[in-house]
Amino acid sequence: MNDAGEGVLAIDAGNSKTDVVLVAPDGAVVGRARGGGFRPHLIGARAAVDDLQPLVEEATGGVLVAHVSACLANADLAPEHERLREEIEQHGWARTTYVGNDTFALLRAGVEQPPGVAVVCGAGINSSGIGHDGRTAGFAAVGRISGDWGGGAFLVEEAMWWAARAVDGRGPRTALADLLPEHFARRDMADLIEAVHLGDISERRLHNATPVLFEAARLGDEVATSVVLRQAEEIVALAASVMRRLELLDERTDVVLGGGVLTAGHALLLDAITAGLAERAPLATPVVVTAPPVVGAALLGLDAIGASPDAHARLRASFA
Repeated sequence: MNDAGEGVLAIDAGNSKTDVVLVAPDGAVVGRARGGGFRPHLIGARAAVDDLQPLVEEATGGVLVAHVSACLANADLAPEHERLREEIEQHGWARTTYVGNDTFALLRAGVEQPPGVAVVCGAGINSSGIGHDGRTAGFAAVGRISGDWGGGAFLVEEAMWWAARAVDGRGPRTALADLLPEHFARRDMADLIEAVHLGDISERRLHNATPVLFEAARLGDEVATSVVLRQAEEIVALAASVMRRLELLDERTDVVLGGGVLTAGHALLLDAITAGLAERAPLATPVVVTAPPVVGAALLGLDAIGASPDAHARLRASFA
């Protein structure tokens, strides 16, 4: 029988959902749980970690494990890492604890050995990388004040901005003015704006409307196309910045792409990213990873406890 108590508790906590997995030292997955988004920047580190407790109990049955590998969205700054690590340690889930940004889970899921760069574009957007010498590079990623542009939530807001201006004459015509109200079963943009403003449409449902933007772009809408191409430019800029800081621009480097926006297979977006990387970093190879990011968190945990290559392979096979 697998000794789960010597294994890893892997946590991938994103903006929209949280996955918790208990992995035995041999790589067998022996417990799982899923919950909602992780937002310590809104409710505080203590409350956010408290919200993980039911998921941890569901996945582990209350068993003390060897190591917690927690890759967390909205853990972007060093003080945030420290507060979250302290809160997790106080819960006593494991003997040792690692806390990192969720981009490192994606990076580990896509790259066996450094160097490598990861770009997450899901509800939000962020990037990080690891160089040959173990140095890391990333971004504050706390919104527009840290220079961020894009992610699913942002793209929906941008689509609505253009659609509203098309209707009232402040901007060019766009199919988004018809497609967005239709998607939400609203009469027109005025009705949709009112519904969003009054909270009649949930934040989660609103953020899940990104396919409307990409469908408009696929149909040739110039406004939607410009937004999609702008998102591609930002993803390339993130990856290139990390590679420059890690001195990887002239080296063969995998650029791991993940998150719902990037794994949805939108050809216009992915083709533009490939073209942009070819110009900025000719030896870079974009790699879309569809495996759940919790796989990367678990692999980092298995690394930490010195698990065998067979254990790593067994874990990956569980999510194939």
